[in-house]
Amino acid sequence: MPLRRPPPCRTRRHERRFPEGGLMTVEREAVRTTIPNTLEANPVLSRWVSVDADGIVDVRVGKVELGQGILTALSQIAAEELGVDLGQVRMRPANTRHGPNEGLTAGSMSIAQSGPAVRMVCAQVRARFVAEAARRWNVGAERVTVRQGRIRCDELVTSYGALAGAVDLDVPAGPEAPPAHGDRPLIVGTSAPRLDVPDKVAGRPRFIHDLRLPGQLFGRVLRPPSPGAELLRLDATRFEAMNVELVRDGSFVGVVGADEAEVTRAVEALRDATSWDERDTLPDEDDLPGFLRSGPHETIDVLTGEPPPPAGRTIRASYSRPFLAHASMAPSCGVARWNHDGTLSVWSHSQGIHGLRAAIALALDMDADRIEVEHAEGAGSYGHNAADDAAFDAVLLARSVPGRPVQAQWSRRDELAWSPFGSAMSVDVEARVGESGEVLAWSYDVWSQGHTSRPGYAGVPGLLAGAYLERPWRYPAPADPPQARGAGTARNAVPIYDFPHRRITGHRLLRTPIRSSSLRALGAFMNVFAIESFMDELALSAGADPLAYRLAHLGDERGRRVLERAAEAAGWGTPVAEGTGRGIGFARYKDKGAYCAVVAEVEAETEIRVRRLTIAVDVGLVVNPDGVRNQIEGGATQAASWTLKERVRFDRRRVTSDDWESYPILRFSEAPEIHVELVEDPGLRSVGAGEAAQGPTAAAIANAVASAIGVRVRDLPLTREAVVTAIESPDF
Repeated sequence: MPLRRPPPCRTRRHERRFPEGGLMTVEREAVRTTIPNTLEANPVLSRWVSVDADGIVDVRVGKVELGQGILTALSQIAAEELGVDLGQVRMRPANTRHGPNEGLTAGSMSIAQSGPAVRMVCAQVRARFVAEAARRWNVGAERVTVRQGRIRCDELVTSYGALAGAVDLDVPAGPEAPPAHGDRPLIVGTSAPRLDVPDKVAGRPRFIHDLRLPGQLFGRVLRPPSPGAELLRLDATRFEAMNVELVRDGSFVGVVGADEAEVTRAVEALRDATSWDERDTLPDEDDLPGFLRSGPHETIDVLTGEPPPPAGRTIRASYSRPFLAHASMAPSCGVARWNHDGTLSVWSHSQGIHGLRAAIALALDMDADRIEVEHAEGAGSYGHNAADDAAFDAVLLARSVPGRPVQAQWSRRDELAWSPFGSAMSVDVEARVGESGEVLAWSYDVWSQGHTSRPGYAGVPGLLAGAYLERPWRYPAPADPPQARGAGTARNAVPIYDFPHRRITGHRLLRTPIRSSSLRALGAFMNVFAIESFMDELALSAGADPLAYRLAHLGDERGRRVLERAAEAAGWGTPVAEGTGRGIGFARYKDKGAYCAVVAEVEAETEIRVRRLTIAVDVGLVVNPDGVRNQIEGGATQAASWTLKERVRFDRRRVTSDDWESYPILRFSEAPEIHVELVEDPGLRSVGAGEAAQGPTAAAIANAVASAIGVRVRDLPLTREAVVTAIESPDF
C-alpha cells in the first residue's frame, strides 16, 4: 500500500552563525563551503563514520586521546551534526588502516583541524540518511528533521539503525554543507562528561599497559649506560637457567618471555652481563648558554626590522632554561606482533600513528602498507615522548617470536634518561626606550636546539633503537617546524605588543649529542617567559604598573580583554601581605591561537610557593567549557612545576636525573589554587587550549617573585639556590 503524502512539516529557521571554517553554518538551503584540509586528504565518508543496525554511530578521527579530552569534544560536534544523543556516538581509536590520517595530535590544533572535518562529514552523513528517508516516504528532503536519532516528518518516523543497510557511505565528501536543523538541544558549548574518565576513576583496564592479547609475551630492553656507548661483550651463559629469549642486534639488546616478573629480573641480570665502550660526549651542564651559542647554527630571520633610532636609552637582559623531561606519570609502552602472513601489527600511544608506521617501514626497509598501527591510551603525553621508541622496541623484540604479541615497557629510569627532552634555551633581549619608558626599538635573539626529532624527521626513522642496530641509522640534529606551522626555536618570539623597529632572530644548534624534540609549547614557553619578564623590567624602569605598561603597548582588543579580565579576577592592584607578590604574564599562543593571561600570587620566604593562579583565556568558540578549563589548569600546573623545580641533570657522559628524587616535580601539596575565566566569543573559530598557559604562567610566577623579594631571577628553574645566586650577582 503506497504511503500517503503527509502535510508539510513545521520547521523553524535556526540561525546560529559560526565563522568560516568553524563548527557549523546553519541556513535553510545547503551552503557552498570549503572542504577542510584533513577531509580533503581523507574524503571518503565511511573512513570517518559508520552506522550499526542498533543505531550506534562509530566515529573515527585521526586525532588521539592523550588525556586532553579531545575525543569527548569531537563526539559533541559529531552528535550535534548528526542530531543524535551523545550516548549514540562511539569514538573509535585511531587506526592507520581503518581511519583518516590527520597527521599529529599536537600544537593545540585538534579542534581547529579535526572539528570542521567531523562537522562536515557528519552533516553529509545525516543528509544521506535524510535523503533515504525522504525517498522512502516520497517527500522532499527539506521536510525531514532529525532529533535524538529519530528521523521524522510528522507521524512518519525512522532511525539511523533502521536505514543503515540502505545508505552508502563509501562516497567522497562534497563541497555542499547541508544545514544542521535547529530542532534539537544544542550539545556544542556544554560541559559534556569526559568519555575516558569513568574507567580511569574506577581503575578499569584502559591503557596500553593493561592490553593483554592472546599469546602475549613480555619484553624489556637494556638501554646503554650512556648515549655514546657501544656494546662490547655479552655473557649469554647467565640466562641459561632463565625461561627467556635473548634478543640482540648490534648494541640493541633485550629479553622476551612469558612471565613479566622473570623478564624484569632477566634484564637486570643483563645489565651485569654486558660491558660497554663509553666516551664523554655531553656538554657542560653548568654552561648551557655557552653550549647553545657555540654553533654551528642555522640562523632564523624571523623579523629583520629597521635600524633602531639613535634616541633613547638601552636596557638589556638575558634569560635561560635547562633541558626538561616529559616526566609522564607512567613509563612508555608498546605492543607489536609479526603476523604469519608477513604483516606487522603495532599498538602505541604515539601522537602520530601514521608517522610511526612510516618510520618503522623506513627503519626495516618494509612496505608501509603491510604495517597497521592502532592507538591505545598511555600516560599523558606532552609532545614527543618515548611512546614511538617503545613501540619500535616491541617490533624488534617480536621479530624473534613470530605470531606472538610482545609488550615492551620502559622503566622509570629509561623514561627520565632516554625520552627526548625539551631543548635548553638561551635568550638575549634589548630594548631602546624613550623618556617616558615607551619602547622605541626591540631586538631579540634566541638560541636553542631543534624542537622536533619525531619519527620520520629529516628523512630518517628517528626511533631510538635504530641508532644502536648492527647497521645503525645516523640521526642529524633535531629540526624545527617551519614558521608557517608555528616554528620551534622561534615560536612566540615575536611579541604581541605594538613595538616599532623590531628585529628577531633565532639560532638553531646544528650539532648536539643530546636528543631533544617536541615538549609542550616548544620554544613558546621560554620565549614568552623571557619577553614577559623583560616587560616587567621595562615597566619597573619606567616607574609604571606592569599591567598598565602592557596595555599602553597593546592594540589587540581581544588581548586587552583577556589581560583586563585576569587582572580584575585576581584583584590586581589591591594590597598583598609582606613576603607575597603578584605578577602577570600574557601571550597569544603561536601568535594565532588562544589568548592567555595569568596572574600569579606567590609566597617567597624560605621557599617559593605559588599560592594562586588566576587565568583568563580566549579560545574563540568553546566546544566544552570544562574541557577548556581542564586543559588550562593542567598546563598551568605543569608550567609551575617547570618554573619552580624541573631540570635535567647530567655529567659529561650520562644523564643523572633518572628518578623522582633527582628529577623532582611539583607535588600535590604544592599545587596552586587555579581559577580560570573563559572570555568566549562564539562568533570566532575554535582554537586549542592545551599549550596556551605554559609561557604566561612561568612569566607570571617569575614576575611575582621579583615583586615579592625585589630580586629578578632570569634563569629557570626558580629554586632557592637560583634566588641566592641572583642576590649574590653583581647586578643586584
